[in-house]
Amino acid sequence: MKEKLVIIGNGMAPGRMLERLFEAAPGRYDVTIFNAEPRVNYDRIMLSPVLSGEKSFEEIVIHGDGWYIDNGITLYKGHKITGIDRAAKTVTSDKGEIASYDKLVIATGSNPFIIPVPGHDMPGVLTYRDLDDVNAMLLAAQSRDKAVVIGGGLLGLEAAAGLSERGMAVTVLHIMPTLMERQLDPAAGYLLQRALEERGINVMCKANTKAILGDGKVEGVELADGTVIPASLVVMAVGIRPNAQLASDAGLTVNRGIVVDAGMRTSDADIFSLGECAEVDGQVYGLVAPLYKMAEVAASRLSGDETARFEHMDTPTKLKVTGIDLYSLGDFAEGDDREEIVLRDAAAGVYKRLVLKDNRIVGTVLYGETADGAWFNDLKKKQTDISEMRETLIFGQAYQGGGQLDPMAAVAALPDDAEICGCNGVCKGKITGAIAANGLTTLDGVRAHTKASASCGTCTGLVEQLLSLTLGDAYNPAAVTPMCGCTDLGHDDVRRLIKAKGLKTIPAVMQELEWKTSCGCAKCRPALNYYLVADWPDEYADDYQSRFINERVHANIQKDGTYSVVPRMWGGVTSSKELRAIADVVDKFGIPTVKVTGGQRIDMLGIRKEDLPAVWADLGEAGFVSGHAYAKGLRTVKTCVGSDWCRFGTQDSTGLGIRIEKFMWGSWTPAKVKMAVSGCPRNCAEATCKDVGIICVDSGFEIHFAGAAGLDIKGTEVLGHVKTEDEALEHIVALVQMYREQGRYLERIYKWARRIGYDEVRRQIMDDAEKRKSYYDRFVFSQKFAQVDPWSERVSGKDKHEFKPMATLSLEAAE
Repeated sequence: MKEKLVIIGNGMAPGRMLERLFEAAPGRYDVTIFNAEPRVNYDRIMLSPVLSGEKSFEEIVIHGDGWYIDNGITLYKGHKITGIDRAAKTVTSDKGEIASYDKLVIATGSNPFIIPVPGHDMPGVLTYRDLDDVNAMLLAAQSRDKAVVIGGGLLGLEAAAGLSERGMAVTVLHIMPTLMERQLDPAAGYLLQRALEERGINVMCKANTKAILGDGKVEGVELADGTVIPASLVVMAVGIRPNAQLASDAGLTVNRGIVVDAGMRTSDADIFSLGECAEVDGQVYGLVAPLYKMAEVAASRLSGDETARFEHMDTPTKLKVTGIDLYSLGDFAEGDDREEIVLRDAAAGVYKRLVLKDNRIVGTVLYGETADGAWFNDLKKKQTDISEMRETLIFGQAYQGGGQLDPMAAVAALPDDAEICGCNGVCKGKITGAIAANGLTTLDGVRAHTKASASCGTCTGLVEQLLSLTLGDAYNPAAVTPMCGCTDLGHDDVRRLIKAKGLKTIPAVMQELEWKTSCGCAKCRPALNYYLVADWPDEYADDYQSRFINERVHANIQKDGTYSVVPRMWGGVTSSKELRAIADVVDKFGIPTVKVTGGQRIDMLGIRKEDLPAVWADLGEAGFVSGHAYAKGLRTVKTCVGSDWCRFGTQDSTGLGIRIEKFMWGSWTPAKVKMAVSGCPRNCAEATCKDVGIICVDSGFEIHFAGAAGLDIKGTEVLGHVKTEDEALEHIVALVQMYREQGRYLERIYKWARRIGYDEVRRQIMDDAEKRKSYYDRFVFSQKFAQVDPWSERVSGKDKHEFKPMATLSLEAAE
């Protein structure tokens, strides 16, 4: 019989514990989770990028619904546990659900501290702890009004930066003389304040809040000195307290938090606790690295390993605000038995301070230049005597051994157990091992397999150096190079910043992201046009002059300067009426060549440019719309006759292909997309070499993706199996939308999928129902603005664009 494991809380720590437990003792426990939040597990440390707009909630989900299903976990969403009966070994939720346990894990996290000033409970006063808080702030930010953030620590400053990015005028109130005084010394705190003020955030230190003002809603904040700051939103981010009340009510030993031993056991041998609610050896923790260590210890103990122990660890502090580099570790207080080494570069905005005791590092503060943080951390952890490198220590690891700058030698010298990614607890050895074992060649591949650099991103430079060190000449830095010579930013950063900064025109992108040229080039303008179309379908006005010639004239230019026209035939099905209309157009305009395409369409070649509108008009009267044979979008959905006619057919492949094509036509994508539906495994529609393909089988539909049959030849990968047409449509649409949002311009699906990892695509589309539905809904929304036939628009005069080339961008040459 399986043991019953009940977990109260579904945060990052219990999620990591279950990952390790399933690896160490698969099948040992029947797991039930009660989560007070009405959602799955997500990365709380990445709420700040969600607030600022740099990430969506779907991007920070750690375990989607499919993960719980695959691991046989019963997850109660929106169930808050109200009582633990230790004698009966049961827990009871506020919705009346009762679950019995053999082992219980309490991971209730922490509660935000609320300053009990007058008005603290008024509408418009928020805390900053979970997704509900972020959603409330996003709603308030739509007003573009004034906000006050009380608290100049990590969370407060991240909240302030996020609200500022969302268009609010933000003031930070901090009671201490400098910001982040627990993590930074005064000099670094000053530099941080200056950087925030340069971003338009008002910072007031030594500011003691007296009251929150307002008549039924927040109108301002009054300070102890009488100063009144107008505001419609107040965010309190002044600290947290372990949420230990449930444990206390159950009679467990509680001090600041739930008291546990080094094995994460409470005063009841069958009850464990971990995360922000737990107190071990007199300390409570709020940063993720020690919480993950707690999770690993608890998993080991639950799997039967009684030797695992939690040991105190100093964890680096990093601020998740784009463009501000900050690193703090250890104890940097002054003392008679301590020395310090300081480097200041005012022009570069760099400040470094090392605090030494007995020639060993005890504290580190880095601002503006943080690449050596991991090395200083390793020296501190190992209590290395730095006497012999004292003269050059402050300059970093690259200057050791003769004073020559050699970053690769520096990262090579790091031991395998040196921590690279603090957010996810990933060491150097795990990264280099994953690179070698999985044939990884890109930063995205490392992120998918190890999670290093997948959270706050401050370790990205180190991960890239490890890629270069491990692969040598085989490392392809093109994956992280700028999108063109007009900018230093890569495609992924440009896409992220377009969303984060709410940029909705090409001039706005070039101004805000500091383009080096006045109007861009043939590489960046079409890419920016696509990214804006994809991100703001209801607001962005498509810039035709930033498209290639084929997309501007809605036809394919041929080598003799004439054009070819391919009308859309849904699923490759036509009729005598349509064929007669095509024959009439061919005769009327003297079209010299008519050819059946590989995608089951009819191509009319050799049409003069001036005849295009008249050709479209005649085809439109017969019911044709553009086949988009020229587009970075859905081209064709090839089908076989399926069960309607074929004796081997298992499903209506033709009907499904037509349904998919009518649902998805008109959508712009990073590169062309071709699809196919085959009615049986004999695969007459050649679905296994398409961007997206479906093989109909007796039990439903097998979905394939990432095939290629052009310059590259590649069979598809299996995405998964679904039972119904509705499910097939939802999964395919979600897959394409994921590609639309993450693909780089001109990157085919198979290259995109290989870059981010096939398993990651499967995880998001097949395993995570919530994320899949979100992708699907966004595609449906965009189709409201995309499904407009460009031929009829041009014929009717609604589309005023002229057929003239944009010579300054040489787009024809680029095509």
